[in-house]
Amino acid sequence: MSQTESLEFKAEVRQLLHILSHSLYKEREIFLRELLSNASDALHRMQFEMLTNQDVLDPDAELAIHVDFDAEAHTLTVSDTGIGMTRDEFVENLGTIAHSGAMAFMKNLEEGQKVEDIIGQFGVGFYAVFMVADEVRVTSRSYRPEATAWTWTSQGDSAYTLTPADKVTRGTVVEVQLKEDATDFAAAWRLQQIVKKHSNYVSFPIYVEKEVANQQTALWRKSPQDVSEDDYAEFYRQLTLDFEKPLLHLHIQSDVPVDLHSVLYIPRHRDRGVLRMRADYGLKLYSRKILIQEDNKDLLPEYMRFVEGVVDSADIPLNVARETVQSSRTIGHIKKALRSRLVKELRALGDEKPDDYKLFWETFGAFVKEGVSSDFGGRDDLLPLLRFTTSKSGGALVSLMEYVGRMPETQTELYYILGDTLDAVAGSPHLDYFRAHDLEVLYLVDPLDPFMVQSLREYEGKALKNVDDPDLKLPDADTPAAPETGAELSPAAFGQLIVRFQGVLGEGVKEVRESKLLTDSPCRLVSAETGPVREMARVRRLLEQDFEIPPQILEINRGHPLIQNLAHMIEAQPFNPLIDMTIQQLFDSLLLLEGLHPNPAQMAPRIQKILEQAAASAAKTA
Repeated sequence: MSQTESLEFKAEVRQLLHILSHSLYKEREIFLRELLSNASDALHRMQFEMLTNQDVLDPDAELAIHVDFDAEAHTLTVSDTGIGMTRDEFVENLGTIAHSGAMAFMKNLEEGQKVEDIIGQFGVGFYAVFMVADEVRVTSRSYRPEATAWTWTSQGDSAYTLTPADKVTRGTVVEVQLKEDATDFAAAWRLQQIVKKHSNYVSFPIYVEKEVANQQTALWRKSPQDVSEDDYAEFYRQLTLDFEKPLLHLHIQSDVPVDLHSVLYIPRHRDRGVLRMRADYGLKLYSRKILIQEDNKDLLPEYMRFVEGVVDSADIPLNVARETVQSSRTIGHIKKALRSRLVKELRALGDEKPDDYKLFWETFGAFVKEGVSSDFGGRDDLLPLLRFTTSKSGGALVSLMEYVGRMPETQTELYYILGDTLDAVAGSPHLDYFRAHDLEVLYLVDPLDPFMVQSLREYEGKALKNVDDPDLKLPDADTPAAPETGAELSPAAFGQLIVRFQGVLGEGVKEVRESKLLTDSPCRLVSAETGPVREMARVRRLLEQDFEIPPQILEINRGHPLIQNLAHMIEAQPFNPLIDMTIQQLFDSLLLLEGLHPNPAQMAPRIQKILEQAAASAAKTA
């Protein structure tokens, strides 16, 4: 029998091994994933070989992986009954690193290229074991009956040895002498934990202390016809620890243009606000059922970060450590496919199960609005998902298609109103005209709505118009409202009223003018700006502590009793303090309705004084 052979790695490989074992991997436990993946590959090759070749060693041996340990000796052993290796295959496989691109790899490192940017072109995963090992012994015997066994030994330095071995069974045994700071890997619970996290869906049983530690069957690799609703619900619970059934699930399998196996879920609730970034959102990414990333954020648009699930593709290009994903067209194809299917399924949910869709919208609608605001290329696909409460919906949700479908023929634009709450916009004086003419108005009360309408300027060729637009053109809006009391204010009296309003409000208003739209309300505020500047003022109020209210245009309904009484008081009692307090209170109340008032509490003392004077006046006439 041949004697021990001592072989030298090339000079640069010693440095490369140091990088692989100390700097390349983020988590030390990855070494076990790599050893198990190698064992799984060997078993797959053996399985394939046995389909066409009956002359193999140990044909009845179970195709399995065993993980054993000795806590006292600080050793760990990973063995398989796979295809095994001959002496020459040892040199080719475990010595691959010495002749398949090491120099190019080192050159890239010297030039400052990031390790994460290099696609692995050689099998370096095995060498991750040196993160935890002082010494590694690999004993293997090929499936070929005439082959002899060999042992490969290395301490991760510049050399390795090959020695004939006495192994009589087929397969490979990797013996790891653990470092002093890695003895936690010689514990059953730790090994089981790693197996379940990274290698749970390896197709062959992985035994830890003679018990199978992995699940083996990956639900997303099954045909959808073979998966029950209970199976999907159970997998969702395992994935998220959420014991409520998901609102929706979809199972995606394709091989064109890329290999793709995925199961995605939409939960029934979310645990954090849409404006607060989660550190742990993202999909679980697998490659051939081996976990690569826990929270991959590149496979869906950010506005779909509420989606849970797994994606498995053999076509995803990985970095040399198989820990991060390379940017490529493949990622783009997968992202497009997943997004498209999610949008399609959500549209179907809205059409077929409106109650479930209502729950989705109330929970995740803000994310859809974020997508409309940020995804210019995909915006049109998202528009059918939008839902709104309107002035005529009675609290029900309405799609843009439904809104347009019930517009009168004379209506050419879609109308919306921005506000802080549904109650505030429902009581807005801006709606006087629209109620009088039976026109529907979309209620936009979400903080994201101002962003959304900047992107959504029209729908099906019809422009969206804010009801407080100073340039809003409405039919039959040229005639001022008739006075409810039947007494028309003289031009002089109304002119004095306008001057008084301007004097009291000062720089708070840009202009005071007569309204041609108001019917039931005494006055309204109209933005002096048009377009995004006006709508972003609402967002700035939320974000900026020193936000100053931009000057507004105040429109007055000369036919309203309150306005007429104020005009008469100015003529009869021009120095009555109730006049100025009433004017200021009208203005502040409008700011409150618009969601622009910086400090509503400051109105309380004034309201109290107005009430005191009103009560005193009533007592005198009683």
